[in-house]
Amino acid sequence: MSEQLGPGTLRPPGGSDDDDVFFPVANDTSPSVTFLQELPSYRSILRRRTSAGGTQDRRQNNHGFARPPAGEKRNLVEGTGVESEAVVRPIREYALNIPEKRRLRDIQEANVKYLSGWDQWKQTRNKSWKKFLDETKELSSYLELWRNDIHSIEGKFGTGIKSYFSFLRFLVLLNFIIFVLMFSFITLPSTISHYGVLNSSYVKVPPKGIEPQCRIYTISGTKGLVYFYTYIIDLLSGTGFLEMTSLFYGYYTIDMVQFSVIKYNVPLAYLLTTLVYLSLSLIWIVKRSVEGFKQNLVREEDQFQSYCNKIFAGWDFCITDLNASRRKHSSLQYELKTDLEEERLRQKKAGRTTEEKLRIYCLRLFLNIFVLALLSVCFYSIYRATIYSQENISNDSSKMTFEGNLLVQYLPSIVITLANFIAPLFFSYIIRLEEYSPAFEIRLTLMRCVFVRLANIGVLLFSLGNRIVCANKTCEACGYNYKLYPCWESRVGQEMYKLMIFDFIIIFAVAVFVDFPRKLLVTYCSYKPIQWCGLQEFGIPENVLEIVYGQTICWIGTFYSPVLPVIATIKYFIVFYIKKISLMHTCRPSKRPVRASSSTFFFLVVLLIGLILAFIPLGLSMTYIRSSKACGPFVNFNRSWDVVPHTIRGFPTALQNVLNGIASEAFAVPFFMVIWRVVTKCS
Repeated sequence: MSEQLGPGTLRPPGGSDDDDVFFPVANDTSPSVTFLQELPSYRSILRRRTSAGGTQDRRQNNHGFARPPAGEKRNLVEGTGVESEAVVRPIREYALNIPEKRRLRDIQEANVKYLSGWDQWKQTRNKSWKKFLDETKELSSYLELWRNDIHSIEGKFGTGIKSYFSFLRFLVLLNFIIFVLMFSFITLPSTISHYGVLNSSYVKVPPKGIEPQCRIYTISGTKGLVYFYTYIIDLLSGTGFLEMTSLFYGYYTIDMVQFSVIKYNVPLAYLLTTLVYLSLSLIWIVKRSVEGFKQNLVREEDQFQSYCNKIFAGWDFCITDLNASRRKHSSLQYELKTDLEEERLRQKKAGRTTEEKLRIYCLRLFLNIFVLALLSVCFYSIYRATIYSQENISNDSSKMTFEGNLLVQYLPSIVITLANFIAPLFFSYIIRLEEYSPAFEIRLTLMRCVFVRLANIGVLLFSLGNRIVCANKTCEACGYNYKLYPCWESRVGQEMYKLMIFDFIIIFAVAVFVDFPRKLLVTYCSYKPIQWCGLQEFGIPENVLEIVYGQTICWIGTFYSPVLPVIATIKYFIVFYIKKISLMHTCRPSKRPVRASSSTFFFLVVLLIGLILAFIPLGLSMTYIRSSKACGPFVNFNRSWDVVPHTIRGFPTALQNVLNGIASEAFAVPFFMVIWRVVTKCS
């Protein structure tokens, strides 16, 4: 039934000379059998041979190749050079059918008795350890947050929408870890030292060589008769009774915390913890982005392969819902239409005359000038709203009404939200006139929206920075505008706090007061304009930009408000259920298809852009702007970063020389080159 080729290799029944490519002799130096067995040509030969053979051959082929005697098994193991690898690689990693895997398993079991006792013990240990890791991973999957909810969403709406909710879960976990870091190393030591827990004590930062006017820091609205609505305003804006709590930077005016014989340097811990959470976020995002980038490289294809993959391999087998399957059908149809439209545009582009090309380029230039003008209007509006809000907050707010005070407090947040809403509407209309391909239209529109959302935060911080770092004589004494901002770090933290709260209010209000009534109107009203509008579309990119905007606020604000990550964690936890209910009951999935691998990579790239934006204002505040002299742990330092060289100067001389050598360019440049080489090689 089998034709033997050599001392350890067999030819399948009915094989021809062409099979020598896939079944080399024992001493041949051809490529690995397992690699060749994965080739499509090998699978085609097997199918043709199976269909051409008789019933007896087919039955024997279903049971695998003829099993050789024990001596031949050993020769097969030692001769081909494959089974030595198979001892290490699990059988399920081979691209073989079940009968072939069973045969390979028998070969592995027969090979064990020829191993030494030490090799047998190592093999047993590796199997046991791998089994333990698999069982631990399976057990931990049951503890995964929202596991069943995300699987349910995946079954009803596919992997594209599931990737959005998985991304939201990632941000919840990231913010929770940041909160644990800030709470463990900053908030907890400072709080327990205030109350003398565990025989702890603290030393307030003693002012040294500071002008008296720079140390004045009074909180308005906390003395005398306080109206009830004032507490509501304080709760929403972070002022009043919240200003000197552990929520904001000004609370941590502590130089040293002492636990028995242990001294804890709070300023150094504050700075290093900030650098750690930023570095952790960067490493984690880059790691996940590299995985998504690999999947994108694998999925790169030419146009012919694109058609074949959509038709023959485009179905999402995670879908279990009938409506979801219909949506997937229409999604594939949309993809094919998009590809055909892109092909039509390529042909049209190739046939354009010089006059048509000149017209298109002039039109695009004009539209991009309009986009820049629109962005300028948005940025100037945010700048003016911030200046107006800061001037009126600094005045006596007790004369204002409740509504007027709240409007002044949230005026920058309101203008930023309006800009985030209005600008994308113009972008979606303008892109239709620029005559780009459908795929490029989506990418360009999304990049414009990303720029608007993140640049709005930058304009807000720029406006605050201009007010804090003034150029007139009032700033000479302290190095910053101490009259308007005696504790400017807490004021920046309040602005980030208000942006976070207002962003959550908008998400909740849109779901309850816009999407839900729209659902009722579409369901129970047969008026044609309402039916034409239909349900709100659950656009994945727009929702991702929404939460990336909030995460960027969290990264920036955590330095000025150490408890802000727990607020972000609670916010995203609630947002998950808001979005889930909206998706299930009040919205419809987008008609535009979203592939899970490419969408996840896009989410992380946008998140990485937000993190890079967060580095800029934090780096400037640590190294350029003078620290407040009336609050915070860096009272005795001109800038926050000065605590690092101050701490190093207290080390022994030998250690100082080592650290100075590490910080020098002679060490840093080769070090980063080696790290980059290692990272790229591992990737």
